[in-house]
Amino acid sequence: MAAPLYTTASGLLFHAGKILILTVGLPARGKTHISRALERYLRWMGVKTQVVSLGDYRRKTLGGAKKLPPDYFTLGEKSPETMTLRKMVSDGCEKLIEDFFESGGQVVIYDANNGSRTTRQALAEKYDKQGIHVIILESVCDNKEVIETNIRNVKISSPDYRGWDPDKAVEDYYERIRDREKSYETVEETTWPFIRIINVGEKMMVNNIRGYLQSRIVFFLMNIHNRPRMIYFARSGQSLIEHSYKADSDLSPAGWEYSEQLKEFVVERRAKSLEQRGFDPNDRRLVIWTSTRRRAHHTAWPFLTPTPSTSTPQQLSLAASHLTVPPQSAVARNVVTTDGAGELTETKVTAGSSLKVKVIEKTQMSEINPGVWDGLTPDQAKKFYPQEWARFVKDPYAFRAPRAESYHDLSVRLEPILIELEREKEDLLIIGHSSVIRCLLAYLIGLPASEIPAIEIARGDLLEVVPTSYGVHSQAFHFWDGPGRRGEGIDGDGDHDDEEVGKSRRDETNFYENYAEDTKGKKRMTAMDLGCLSPGFLEGSEGALADGT
Repeated sequence: MAAPLYTTASGLLFHAGKILILTVGLPARGKTHISRALERYLRWMGVKTQVVSLGDYRRKTLGGAKKLPPDYFTLGEKSPETMTLRKMVSDGCEKLIEDFFESGGQVVIYDANNGSRTTRQALAEKYDKQGIHVIILESVCDNKEVIETNIRNVKISSPDYRGWDPDKAVEDYYERIRDREKSYETVEETTWPFIRIINVGEKMMVNNIRGYLQSRIVFFLMNIHNRPRMIYFARSGQSLIEHSYKADSDLSPAGWEYSEQLKEFVVERRAKSLEQRGFDPNDRRLVIWTSTRRRAHHTAWPFLTPTPSTSTPQQLSLAASHLTVPPQSAVARNVVTTDGAGELTETKVTAGSSLKVKVIEKTQMSEINPGVWDGLTPDQAKKFYPQEWARFVKDPYAFRAPRAESYHDLSVRLEPILIELEREKEDLLIIGHSSVIRCLLAYLIGLPASEIPAIEIARGDLLEVVPTSYGVHSQAFHFWDGPGRRGEGIDGDGDHDDEEVGKSRRDETNFYENYAEDTKGKKRMTAMDLGCLSPGFLEGSEGALADGT
């Protein structure tokens, strides 16, 4: 279920009422990661959701750890100043919770330790009296490696430890954890519905969860993890017949060249990113998802080859004759097989290749069906279907042309892909159609549904998204300027000047794929905008459109 098309007087969905989720757990147990991931999913469902983080509010109000009294995080008797500060922070968070509910919000996730049974009982009773359903979400982790990774990757990079020596910051945070362990009380009370997650998805316990929305929350939490990984997005290469949804055509000569350059750039960029994060690229596998359309999964073929090679004159001649024969580099020196689940995999037969790749074709990732608008330009659609066009312009996300799909329909179709996206632990490259990439990016980055049709995905741009506990780091890279970047015809129209030959120009005969419609006065979201976007509480993210040459 994606963002619903209906609304209610109260703004609350699924007859679920208002829900407060109290997170419980020691520091560095993945509470923030779980909270942000759940917030992203619920917002995509159309549920008005907000994370209220006690740590973020404290940093915003009081500053980093160096600005706090020495006894702020320690046990035992505290000074009056410390007690005043702690009460001010907790009261401020509760005020944020109440304001969000009063403004029409449906779900609040209170991201805090809440390790005292007395504290969480008081909070639960307070909001239960207001008619708010309370769920206790406990994150337990006894895996020392996970805790260490979480501290080094997340906690010591927070404003609390800005300017600290990393090793000293880690030791300070471990000291904070040891203090909390002395007073921590695990959730044993069954008064309230609770969910216990062990080692961020390794095991799960559920008590007294009721209703559709609460069940969807549990279902989502069963599929998340916090293993570091990178997600890449790229459009498929240019096909021989670009203007028809019905024609499942193969790649053009430019499309095959594009696929080779895509492989080279992804391999180089991924290796650089992994090395910067302290990982060995040879130890990690790259999983590639494509649709079942030829132009999509054939774009992934070069990744199944040990080494890149150039096209021979014979291959270019065959492609120019519109024969669907891939370059030799896409099939030679490799055996392509399917596993027991029907997934396309690779069997290496040439020594010396260190790239570990798995390619999977997914039927749900086919592009949006344009229906009667297949092959039309926006001007033609406006001329031949004026009433439908007026409705489309009013709401490009929800409108469905005759015998077509709306973006809402596409979002519903992509829900299994989103769940698999959360569950996937390997580095992931999605080679797809722009309509599909728009929906997936909007989910990851947190854009509202109304903005999906306005995301402009140009062929030749690679988007890198790195999920983090506080949001995502996103960057855009440009690596291709050949034919087909914005839908340029494979043969051209013969009317442009010599200096215009080879330049990118928009192909409006398939505007669902190559045309980003303005929505509700919002600007079109390009790859540069997406790369520079820093959602949520992400601090210090670096996004830029980089030159891939």
